[in-house]
Amino acid sequence: MSDRIYKTNGEVLPGMDVPPDVQRVALGVEYLGASFQGFQKQASTPHTVQAHLERALSRVANEPLTLVCAGRTDSGVSATGQVVHFDTRASRPTKAWLMGSNTHLPDEIRIVWAQPVPFDFHARFSALWRSYCYQIHSAPVRSAIFSKQLTWTSHSLDIEAMRAAAQYLIGEHDFSAFRAAQCQAHSPIRRICSVNLDQVGELILFNVKANAFLHHMVRNIVGSLMEVGRHAKPTGWIEQLLAERDRTKAAATAPPWGLSLVAVGYPDKFAIPATNSRQLYL
Repeated sequence: MSDRIYKTNGEVLPGMDVPPDVQRVALGVEYLGASFQGFQKQASTPHTVQAHLERALSRVANEPLTLVCAGRTDSGVSATGQVVHFDTRASRPTKAWLMGSNTHLPDEIRIVWAQPVPFDFHARFSALWRSYCYQIHSAPVRSAIFSKQLTWTSHSLDIEAMRAAAQYLIGEHDFSAFRAAQCQAHSPIRRICSVNLDQVGELILFNVKANAFLHHMVRNIVGSLMEVGRHAKPTGWIEQLLAERDRTKAAATAPPWGLSLVAVGYPDKFAIPATNSRQLYL
């Protein structure tokens, strides 16, 4: 593989000859989504998590680096368990990728672990599952401190009704009713492995684990579950929405505040560190 191909693409791709001086490095990253215009770098939105990470890592590597992530979170969405990888010719100790890069990052982004990985590891395509947590603040008055970190509702939500409704989501389904219009996925079929709703004081925590997610899928599901929670819709409405596959019949998309990517699972052979799946605001 030539220098020109490597420098242009920024990543070693399957089938390419790997130069002996190139290595692949994986990172665990957490960030506060309210501070950024999403993860993915775009010319029209320079203030993204990817842009900040690539600048910081490139300074440590002394060469331009391009990241690949496990999940391209939207503007306002946070992460405690994002996973990324990059390819580089720079030979650096793990501590340099971790501590050195963090010194060049804003306070709202932190690399929490770093390790070399084989070239058959891919942050996105090697992932077996992803887990998100959505945090709802159900209280008469909106929090002044967490107004951009939690989704607030003045309604008292019936968590038992929400739990019953959420059970219809488990398994493999066509999630067209919870798919954003701009979603570019080839298929609306996804497999949800588990859903859990817990209440801690005024906070309701919705945790969901799936093999993959459609664009806005979690936020669209939460929007409809909140309708059930305030008794505007029956619990069986979620099953009906899945069957009808019509996005226009579901509830509005819930805000990004309070949504976090908390964990990504990979085959054991890659020895990717486990995420503690902590919630950001408890």
